[in-house]
Amino acid sequence: MAHLRSRRRLALAVPVVLSLTASLGFLPASATAAPRAEPAARTADSPQLAYVVNTKTDRHTLASVRKAVAAAGGTVVTTYDRIGVIVAHSANPDFGAQIRKARGVQSAGATRTAPLVAAGTTDEGAADYLTGAEAAKVKAAATAGSEPLEADQWDLRAIGADKAAQINPGSRTVTVAVIDTGVDDTHPDLAPNFSAGQSANCVGGVADTSEGAWRPYTAEDYHGTHVAGEIAAARNGIGVAGVAPGVKVSSIKVSDPHNGLFYPENVVCAFVFAADHGVEITNNSYYVDPWLYNCMDDPDQRAIVDAVNRAQLYAQKKGTLHLASAGNSSHDLDSDAIVDDTSPDDSTPVERTIDPHECFDVPTQLPGIVTVSATGVQNLKSYYSSYGEGVVDVAAPGGDRLYQIPDTPSQNGRILSTMPNNQYGFLQGTSMASPHAAGVAALLKSKHPWASPAQLQWLLKAQADKTACPESYDQNGDGTQDAVCEGGARVNGFYGHGIVDALRAVK
Repeated sequence: MAHLRSRRRLALAVPVVLSLTASLGFLPASATAAPRAEPAARTADSPQLAYVVNTKTDRHTLASVRKAVAAAGGTVVTTYDRIGVIVAHSANPDFGAQIRKARGVQSAGATRTAPLVAAGTTDEGAADYLTGAEAAKVKAAATAGSEPLEADQWDLRAIGADKAAQINPGSRTVTVAVIDTGVDDTHPDLAPNFSAGQSANCVGGVADTSEGAWRPYTAEDYHGTHVAGEIAAARNGIGVAGVAPGVKVSSIKVSDPHNGLFYPENVVCAFVFAADHGVEITNNSYYVDPWLYNCMDDPDQRAIVDAVNRAQLYAQKKGTLHLASAGNSSHDLDSDAIVDDTSPDDSTPVERTIDPHECFDVPTQLPGIVTVSATGVQNLKSYYSSYGEGVVDVAAPGGDRLYQIPDTPSQNGRILSTMPNNQYGFLQGTSMASPHAAGVAALLKSKHPWASPAQLQWLLKAQADKTACPESYDQNGDGTQDAVCEGGARVNGFYGHGIVDALRAVK
């Protein structure tokens, strides 16, 4: 399965964000970045790779680079003219080196290390489905005015979302796009709030808006459906409730149908599609494959950072706020060195030691993106959640099945939400934390409709409950600190500016 945000996720300290903006912050002034599909695309008979080729946005340069792609043995899949990103395929093993020498090319590289075939999320552990007997037990504990399964939703109560819904459940004019494995919009808790007109399948780098293209491939691709329910499951007396049950949710599917990975060209397409279709907020509970960290001294990885950054900055310019999960590796993202033994994840991983200030988790560490760490029912950092002073912006419930067990009917420390085929299940991870924060951001956007992404991020940090570092973080009791929280009582590496608070957001 793709590397969804419940598994791993990072972010940058401010100086790194600034340097990224300076080096890669290509933000065109034009108001549209609609892609142009090319008829020569999508041949996959030979062992070919996919590439992103980044260039200037003037018509002459784009035309010149497209010719250079062909001359180097490549075919253009699509061109995002207004951000200067060309998606290409080539079976030429020297294509990357050749195209980087072409006039007008600013960066270019392969988006995968394994050949294309003919046709990354962040949840921690397998799903735990709610059985009929368990559901009956939960429903028996339901209180007046609550959803039938809400007694198991400790996460809503932890951030005051149950009370917030009575004041302001969110506006129908606000849409949160779930960039993920697809969303089952036929689920009765999701159907009332689903926006088909803002949904698409972006696999391959070109948006497919045909009916149902945004849905998961199979029931095992449940991640996006679970995330969507956490954000905006309707309060309709059927099952669970979302943090912002009055807003709309859409699906932009980016997971590869063969290996579930989230390739860069898919994510570029998703950010541009969201921006051009009026999406106010995106949730990104994944990292862009195949590299957990993209190092700027590698031409392929640098091109990936460049391309995705152009797309997400374009969306910010058009008014879209992005939230992303911090990751599930319990990495200190402000440390000097991190061992990555998972990359590339589409072929054979090679162990390497990286500096997270020079090698970036994408999109989490890109400038302007809100990075979210995970907490459990005791408001402590979840055991798996990555962290880092100057990296984490806010924290939110992501679940903790080992050390933070709630007093709920199921006594399950994970997060209960919607699953495909009208089911419900528990998941945990920073993948689950990010949508809680996205739901609160949607409530803030509902109350402050004219807030820009930067202003909305400021509001999100301002309403958060300030949470100081714990005196001790020895979760398993072996006498050794499992992680070190650095920073003050108001801002620190575990919780950023604090744990999001839906009730404060609506008040």
